Amino acid sequence: MAAFSTNMGSAERIARIVVGIALLAFALMGPADITWKWVGWIGIIPVVTALVGWCPLYTVLGIGSKG
Repeated sequence: MAAFSTNMGSAERIARIVVGIALLAFALMGPADITWKWVGWIGIIPVVTALVGWCPLYTVLGIGSKG
């Protein structure tokens, strides 16, 4: 298993957790009559990347917010 170095700063990690939790809350507790509630499950991605501290897209694009 390859070890990844972090490429996110702490402020971005916090922002990703907040956004991810908000999206997941929408998926779990949003109005039942909305057919596109599945979009909220995308919140898993920012939560996981924030917890790990590594964003694969940043690696591909050669950027990072760690400063």
